[in-house]
Amino acid sequence: MANVDTLFDETGERMETAINAMKRDFAGIRTGKASPALVEGLMVEYYGTQTRLRDIASITTPEPRLLVIQPWDQNAVKSIEKAILASDIGISPVSDGRVIRLPVPELSEERRKDLSRLVHRRAEEARVEVRNLRRESLELCRKAQKAAEITEDDLVAMNKDIQELTDSSIEQIGTIMEAKDAELMQV
Repeated sequence: MANVDTLFDETGERMETAINAMKRDFAGIRTGKASPALVEGLMVEYYGTQTRLRDIASITTPEPRLLVIQPWDQNAVKSIEKAILASDIGISPVSDGRVIRLPVPELSEERRKDLSRLVHRRAEEARVEVRNLRRESLELCRKAQKAAEITEDDLVAMNKDIQELTDSSIEQIGTIMEAKDAELMQV
């Protein structure tokens, strides 16, 4: 019965985790504005080890369309440039040997539509993840009812609560997706 008692809370936490993962992915999708989230997760080869950019450099946005990356170790500049060029962010780095500047260009209409499709695809992945969590939780409820750990009424109540949690999570995903989409389409 212990796992059935905590099932609703665990399901809610796992759904929230799926939504937060989607938000992090959305932060990495560039709009017309410079955002450190665009590059902070890039993996850079640093002394033979793959390291996140945010762990070896400071990333600032002194202007709305400019990212400035200042590595703490000047030897990392070339590796950071290489990682940026190899990534799919579509921005060419400008380096003076100490600091790397990333001028964020205006997005073309075609690129905006591509990014919008990417946002919609990622949101659908999050919805599928939430629905899978619902299915797993409902299955656990059914098993608990068959094992006589909960009553039929408890099963109906839990199913209703889990469905409401799922509906709320899917609505939240839709709201976040629409906001990101509007941000992308803003010229």
